[in-house]
Amino acid sequence: MNFDWSKYLNADTFENLFRVLLILVIGITIIYLTAFLVRKLLPVKWSRQRKMIINRIIQYTGFIILFFVIIAEMNINLAPIFGAAGVIGLVIGVASQTSIGNIVSGLFLVSEKSFEIGDVIKLGDKTGTVFSVDLLSVKIRTFDNLLIRVPNQTVISTDLTNLTRFPIRRVDILVRVAYKEDLSKVKNIIENVAGNNPLCLDEPNPLIIFQNFGASGIDILVGVWAESSNFLTVKNSVFQEIKEAFDKENIEIPFPHLSLYKGEATNPFPVEVQQKTASPGSEKESLSS
Repeated sequence: MNFDWSKYLNADTFENLFRVLLILVIGITIIYLTAFLVRKLLPVKWSRQRKMIINRIIQYTGFIILFFVIIAEMNINLAPIFGAAGVIGLVIGVASQTSIGNIVSGLFLVSEKSFEIGDVIKLGDKTGTVFSVDLLSVKIRTFDNLLIRVPNQTVISTDLTNLTRFPIRRVDILVRVAYKEDLSKVKNIIENVAGNNPLCLDEPNPLIIFQNFGASGIDILVGVWAESSNFLTVKNSVFQEIKEAFDKENIEIPFPHLSLYKGEATNPFPVEVQQKTASPGSEKESLSS
């Protein structure tokens, strides 16, 4: 039995197909051109995240309109399609509760503005730069250039730290010196290091706190303020300069040590080192062997 293609492959069919393809090409061109022009006309002070959201709204709206225009051009009856779509939508809705939750969480994230594209955030044990904020997830690029996708529900239910939200940050460095050192001298050395570093800010003032009488020395917290973009540079440079200044001034940085006591509070446990000498008989035996 031969199928009669002549009923379908005729001039009207090719004409309709050509019109649909033409509408598709022109519609896609208009959508992307409109999104491009709107993106260029948006205020410069707006964030990348807001611009991206507006751009996607224009694209999604344009493609929906284009879909209905093509359906109307092809004279397709949408009633059966909508009927089937209702049943399919019910099934998909039950099966995609997680996706709906991510979409709703994404709307809360956008409205809350806890972070924007380009911010450095810490999310749980993950730290990196916000790469994109999508409908279902947030993508983070780590410092070793890995891309991590985190669902919006996870983001909104996890403690989040924005490391670059404010223009300046405090760089904390823990320093330890021996008990014999003059703390006033140590403090002056640290203040000079912070004052001579060109990346450390004068305001707010550097923070120096004597924290603890530690097991092997006195713990000192050194906090200097710097621009957020210079955080790692300042931390490395101040750390190195403090070590060099301590070496120059003979300030001891102690290592962990252990003291033994024989039961009294301050008297150390006596240790005697004796050298064992070999007897003449054993020496002869060793020589003969």
